[in-house]
Amino acid sequence: MVVDEMPIASFQAPHAEAPRALRSTTSSQLPAPPAAQLFNIRVALSSDAHADSGALVRRMYAWRGYSFENSAVGAPGKLTLYAETGGELVGTMSLCLDHGKSLPADENFRDRLDILRRQGRRLAEPSRLAIDAGMSKRVFASLIHISFLYAHRLHGYTDYVIEVNPRHVAFYQRMLGFADCGGERACSRVGAPAVLLRLPLDEMGTRIRRWGGSFEQHAGERSFYPYFFSAWDEPAISARLVALCRAGERA
Repeated sequence: MVVDEMPIASFQAPHAEAPRALRSTTSSQLPAPPAAQLFNIRVALSSDAHADSGALVRRMYAWRGYSFENSAVGAPGKLTLYAETGGELVGTMSLCLDHGKSLPADENFRDRLDILRRQGRRLAEPSRLAIDAGMSKRVFASLIHISFLYAHRLHGYTDYVIEVNPRHVAFYQRMLGFADCGGERACSRVGAPAVLLRLPLDEMGTRIRRWGGSFEQHAGERSFYPYFFSAWDEPAISARLVALCRAGERA
């Protein structure tokens, strides 16, 4: 039974970011902007979709020199999203919901996560984020936004925690608002050092309400939030997400 044919959300964006024109190029010589493509965000409910998403992550990890450990398809508390255009997979991410010291980050940062748990925080961990080179920023932003709706709006989780390579820390701090939560440690899963970062999801919600859907009006805002969906889009996306996940449970 195929239950993940219909997308959770769709949007049009350039396949790749428009290149900057050379200073010597006149207005009549400027290259035509790339044609807008239709991107779809879907839930990976079938085994084939999980396999394709895993293959993209494996390819991106190998390109960076990281190891990759496969996981069981449809693991409890795990949601896998993917982005496609024209039938081609171009982005994916997984979201793990905490069910008592069950997050991937517990392997290296359990002491730090337990502090948050004792404070009553409910943790979720985005992981295995992979985006093909040249994709629109909206692909990245859309995957993160839909994972936020699933974790925070639908299930009441309060915080995102992520493990990232030290050289990527500044990117996640600047582009999404994460903060250091555990310092740098060795990560055995990918064979590289990792830093634990945290973002309270109510803060993410505030940024979405302020900036979401405004990338054409706020070109000066450097974070990814203008590329998120607008707050007006959230109810319809959430309803579609609920329906698809329920369908997957019945499959």
